[in-house]
Amino acid sequence: MKKQWCEIEAIGINYKVHSTETTKQPFKIFNKPPKPENEAKAEQWPSSGVKHVLKDVNCIAKPCEILAIVGPSGAGKSSLLEILAGRVSPQNGGSILVNQEHIDKSQYRKISGYVTQKDTLFPLLTVEETMMFSAKLRLNLPHEKLCSKVKSLIQELGLSHVARTRVGDGDDRVRGISGGERRRVSVGVEVIHDPKVLILDEATSGLDSTSALQIIGMLKVMAESRGRTIILSIHQPGFGIVKLFNSILLLANGSVLHHGSVDLLDVNLRLMGLELPLHVNVVEFAMESIETIQQQQQKSQQVQVEAPKQLLGTMRQKKADDQGESRSGKFTLQQLFQQSKVFDIENMNVGMDFSCHHANSRLRETVILAHRFSKNIIRTKELFAFRIIQMLISGLILGSIYGNLKDGIVGAEQRVGLFAFILTYLLSSTIEALPIFLQEREILMKEISSGSYRVSSYAIANGLVYLPFLLILAILFAVPLYWLIGLNPNFTAFLHFLLLIWLILYTANSVVVCFSALVPNFIVGNSLIAGVMGSSFLFSGYFISNHEIPKYWIFMHYLSLFKYPFEGFLINEFSNSKKCLEYMFGACVMRGEDVLKEEGYGGESSRWKNVGVMVCFIFVYRFISYVILRYRCSQSVTF
Repeated sequence: MKKQWCEIEAIGINYKVHSTETTKQPFKIFNKPPKPENEAKAEQWPSSGVKHVLKDVNCIAKPCEILAIVGPSGAGKSSLLEILAGRVSPQNGGSILVNQEHIDKSQYRKISGYVTQKDTLFPLLTVEETMMFSAKLRLNLPHEKLCSKVKSLIQELGLSHVARTRVGDGDDRVRGISGGERRRVSVGVEVIHDPKVLILDEATSGLDSTSALQIIGMLKVMAESRGRTIILSIHQPGFGIVKLFNSILLLANGSVLHHGSVDLLDVNLRLMGLELPLHVNVVEFAMESIETIQQQQQKSQQVQVEAPKQLLGTMRQKKADDQGESRSGKFTLQQLFQQSKVFDIENMNVGMDFSCHHANSRLRETVILAHRFSKNIIRTKELFAFRIIQMLISGLILGSIYGNLKDGIVGAEQRVGLFAFILTYLLSSTIEALPIFLQEREILMKEISSGSYRVSSYAIANGLVYLPFLLILAILFAVPLYWLIGLNPNFTAFLHFLLLIWLILYTANSVVVCFSALVPNFIVGNSLIAGVMGSSFLFSGYFISNHEIPKYWIFMHYLSLFKYPFEGFLINEFSNSKKCLEYMFGACVMRGEDVLKEEGYGGESSRWKNVGVMVCFIFVYRFISYVILRYRCSQSVTF
């Protein structure tokens, strides 16, 4: 049976970035702006305001080989990789071919994997759990086969000794595996579904020479044993690493200076009169000689060069075909710098399965994601253990402070103040989860772009997994608070109070989820959430009566997150209350219902209306977060 190999060809790739793109739209936060690699940002912009990041780049990546993209800072390496990975669209008619055919992104992601420069992994999951969740989401196999595949991949990556160790985040916050091991986990996550194309941005960034050599060596074995096409960018490779590369793409200022084998690069440099010094590998020497190479290319674009026969004989042995000008022994210098061996196209299976369906049903995706969410929540001390302690202690302290409330009008006013404080505290206490959601969003964007699961599955799982967790918090807070203070002794009233606390926590969680999908970073998110909460308090009707709010601001009263639970607390406490709040001449002149009427609140008829509005708020914020995430993911352009 023939192997399903993939040849990737880039034709006429151009990419420009306008210096005014970000300044004209400073609040454009939905989709990621065009991003040249980090090094390019440091360069001065041309007077025209347009930077040509890539200029008519042509290259071919062969099966069973490693194509290394090298070049100085600002050469366009990362931009080219993003285009090859389908993250960015080429401009001016450039195209990406797979086995000499055009395919769209949904098909391409089934056969490819993209490892970003930054390791986007859940730090609290173990190596084995990380691999297993990725396998469950990318593959539709029985559990036994999944376990066998994950175990085999962990052994192949050399991670068996750290399989049950947490991944960590590379600093002291969450200790875990080393940088090289974390890099191998990132590779494992992307190859779990056995892709035919693997693209890596700065594969050895931040690693020592030994770890870097191990990573490239592992990739070399993967390429040769599994027939993978591997494309990577690398900065200053050592001797040992350079020997593992089958082909080099040398970029400078967005243009190709060489595309071919390392030996061919050595030949080309010698033809130009550049002698390789001792103890310097040819790639480093070529990068140091960029200016000379560019000058020679400009001079000889129209000049025919006849290479020495013995050198061409060596090159012919390394090429899969010897057609065209290679037979005559005549080359232009530009052609010499663009030679690469051609893979036998007959070995490629053109009948590859390009089905773009997801591996699992939406229900199974939701279950898997909910399981992963649960593990992360339980292991996040700030979000689970400390939060539980915080809510329990808060309930006990508030209960002890308000434990001697009277039954008269003064006690009623104190209860109203207590409810206002509870709302203020609960609605503003979940903002600490924002950094966690922002981290999840980064991983979500990466996994969605690779076709691991649907955005809707993530949104549903995210919504469901927090329900029991927030219910636990609501119980720990409400039980000591309610009975220490001595609020409405009816047990049904207590259950309704507990429901309101639960919905308040879930509403705050939904607001944080919504803004974490919208904002670019924690600072902006923190400011926006604080503004939403502050306006909700202001227009709730507690600080200023809704009758006194200007008409042009009255809509804010009905959009207030504070209004409906606050009204629900008052109805639950004072509606159908048999307690008299104020006596005059031995007769009761004010009951709880009178307080509600005086403040303009409804009675029992509004009890469930407020609950319904709170549930609607939850659904609206969750739906908005889903729409934003869906929009973000849709910005991943196709070829």
